Amino acid sequence: MRNILILLALGIFVACNNSAKTNVSNNSLENENKNADTIIYPGIYQTDLYLNLISDKKIGIVSNQTGVINNIHLVDTLLSLKQNVLKVFCPEHGFRGTADAGQTIETGIDEKTGIFITSLYGKNKKPTPEQLADLNVVIFDLQDVGVRFYTYISTLHYVMEACAESNIPLIVLDRPNPNAHYIDGAVLDTANYRSFIGMHPVPIVYGMTIGEYAQMINGEKWLRNGIQCKLTVIPCKNYTHNTKYSLPVKPSPNLPNDRAIELYPTLCFFEATTLSVGRGTDKQFQILGHPSLSVVEEASFTFTPMPNEGAKDPVLNGQLCYGFDLSENSSIFEWKNDRINISLIIAVYKLFPKNELFFKKTNSIELLSGYAEFRTQIENGISEEEIRKGWKQGIENFKTIRSKYLIYE
Repeated sequence: MRNILILLALGIFVACNNSAKTNVSNNSLENENKNADTIIYPGIYQTDLYLNLISDKKIGIVSNQTGVINNIHLVDTLLSLKQNVLKVFCPEHGFRGTADAGQTIETGIDEKTGIFITSLYGKNKKPTPEQLADLNVVIFDLQDVGVRFYTYISTLHYVMEACAESNIPLIVLDRPNPNAHYIDGAVLDTANYRSFIGMHPVPIVYGMTIGEYAQMINGEKWLRNGIQCKLTVIPCKNYTHNTKYSLPVKPSPNLPNDRAIELYPTLCFFEATTLSVGRGTDKQFQILGHPSLSVVEEASFTFTPMPNEGAKDPVLNGQLCYGFDLSENSSIFEWKNDRINISLIIAVYKLFPKNELFFKKTNSIELLSGYAEFRTQIENGISEEEIRKGWKQGIENFKTIRSKYLIYE
């Protein structure tokens, strides 16, 4: 109980109940009187497991707006405990989590603490030896959503590699994965489609927490030259892969709630098309649309993307889009929450009036899907069942690898 008492003394105790299923919120204290055995505690709570590892050390932190307990950031927590935090590294979307997807993040000073913020989504995505030179330990605390093309696991890879090369221990404060209850998608063809939105031979949805994933990166020797990181994972408490978990803080600007996080593994495919997925609205990754769908009877939902936080120039900016609202289960499309819904992509492609203009003329669909044939499979009317047959063996092989690194049931 020592770790809980420390956090209570700081006034930042928070409870995240495993039955929460509603929109992302910060009202976690409402569950504090629940049975303690049902409350999920992310690794950040387990202070008795990591304070002794950082005491009297020069500390670097890799985090963003998700690294908090009840709105109080890990950086502020450690400073309150008189720990020597020297530097913060931030990933895509920045330290405060408001930048657009793909937007360059600038290095600078955090106004609140005066601590130097080093961007890992600007000139370099991997910490340099010079940036790590004055540190003895690095703490990693980012909320992942369990999807290969969500870039926080790529940031994890580069941080692990940099720490290994500089002989600096890395502590990962583990957090629940809201999409951990299933595994799905093609295993990435790393020989041809390795990028920052996919670095490892894993399915799109991989069913692991970020701490488990870190152990897999090490164990499978995916770091450059097979180098090993001195890794410590601080686990979550009272968590399993099948535990329902509502994130207390949105993980990035365009994943505002639980429904968006659930839809993301499927709807992100549409980022490789000419359609809007709701960036520039208040239903990001919950709606689909395009002006040309005005002639499609089923596309009765309308919206107009406009600049907002996290989308300064959204796709189809200022254009009236016709399409589909998936924010509720009453959508015309049947939704299954234990798989990538390829049937949705097939259906929307068939409805699109100008099929040849559906996919962007880039390799973005190949990078997202992880293999070369996905575009032509959709264009040639291959069924979801047939597409899945091509994924099956890779998923089974991955499950064998995955099993070696699991912390939770």
